[in-house]
Amino acid sequence: MRTALVTGGGRGIGAAVSKKLAHEGYRVIATYCNSSKPAEMVIDKIRDSGGDGVAVFCDVTDQRQIALLATHPWICGGVDVLVLNHGRYDRVQADELDLTQLRRTMSTNFEGAFLVWKSIEPHLSPDARICVIGSQLGTRGSAHGADYSASKAALATWARSLAQSVGPKGQRVNVVAPGFVDTDILGGDSTEKRASREQEVPLKRIGSPEDIASTVSFLVSAESAYITGAVIHVNGGLYLP
Repeated sequence: MRTALVTGGGRGIGAAVSKKLAHEGYRVIATYCNSSKPAEMVIDKIRDSGGDGVAVFCDVTDQRQIALLATHPWICGGVDVLVLNHGRYDRVQADELDLTQLRRTMSTNFEGAFLVWKSIEPHLSPDARICVIGSQLGTRGSAHGADYSASKAALATWARSLAQSVGPKGQRVNVVAPGFVDTDILGGDSTEKRASREQEVPLKRIGSPEDIASTVSFLVSAESAYITGAVIHVNGGLYLP
């Protein structure tokens, strides 16, 4: 059976990706860090729909936890799809950012993704598909999220470099860069702020986690067999690099 590993697979975009891939026949390993309940609920829905999955704790800033994740029997049996989705976003003004805050974000968003891939790499199938969840902010920057923007920029550049390296082996690596998506990051928006965001988007709506999951599904499918090293912006026209 094909296996997909989705980091941060219990909430927001990760939850939508986990359910989408399970629907397409993958057994899904969804990692979580802060709370097991959302991830377990995702797995329950997958199983109720006839799929198979498991929620696994993994703090991606802890190399011991990542090493333990790599010993999971499903992973040892081979990973066909790796979705690096976990992340943190602390709203800090760029001119107020300090080194501790920067290191914390980079450790989670960039180094954590690299370390998960590095640990899982021996178990990736010859034609494995890797999808990195980046952000439009990794290209355009953000006055109140310079650390997040920097981490996503590093992640995207690393992913494109990796695509060049593993391409000859038959593996593909792509990046999805969302714009405004209805996840916890926007959870604190007032009604007025949300309406303002919607007006910024040419399609006049906030994206859904399912919008991103559909793009991930395409990028790990045979339909995208000649796409690797790409950064796909999914933002309703909000940002056109």
